[in-house]
Amino acid sequence: MIHINQIRKSYQMGSLSLEVLKGIDLNIEEGELVSIMGPSGSGKSTLLNILGILDQYQEGEYHLAGTLMKSLSERKAAYYRNHYLGFVFQSFHLLEFKNALENVALPLYYQKVSRRKRNRKARELLERVGLGDRAEHMPNELSGGQKQRVAIARALISDPKVILADEPTGALDSQTSDQVMDLFKEVNASGKTVVIVTHEAEVAEKTSRTIHLRDGVVQNDTHNAGVAS
Repeated sequence: MIHINQIRKSYQMGSLSLEVLKGIDLNIEEGELVSIMGPSGSGKSTLLNILGILDQYQEGEYHLAGTLMKSLSERKAAYYRNHYLGFVFQSFHLLEFKNALENVALPLYYQKVSRRKRNRKARELLERVGLGDRAEHMPNELSGGQKQRVAIARALISDPKVILADEPTGALDSQTSDQVMDLFKEVNASGKTVVIVTHEAEVAEKTSRTIHLRDGVVQNDTHNAGVAS
């Protein structure tokens, strides 16, 4: 599903060039549940942005579902983001002036799906994540864990092939974090590929495979004992 070969990425800092990714090789197969770990500055968020077609890389190749993600027009990049990728963030990124149902339905609004159809699907997904009774609640009426469940439902509404999650449990307590990880495992069991960037070992241990980044390269890539692939 995701195949990366010798990806390099640099940022220009005034007259200096800062190389963040220094030749990343990475393969993630369809249906895997993978975590990416690394200290601050290791390149994990940059890598996730490249996987999400939110940032460009300078050298190497990134294939998503067999297609090279390089020099895409904005329209083509948006197509792959909308149809292949779902995003979940640490800070939820919910619109405060829309209720849970409207937040979940939003991606289908941009795809010009009828209101009745998108709301029906959004309600089904809220039921799936255990929030059917919170559909009309505003974000400020939801707990952190409930907000993240809404965000996961929103990520699923376009039926993406891959879920990309950036520190999805970083703002949650340990019990709520466990519940959210159980939900990611359910999503993965339904056939979705899930990639989670985290700094928490407890989160990584719940995935079937952990990729460790350090100084812009893959330091090691391990399968986690006792976790079904």
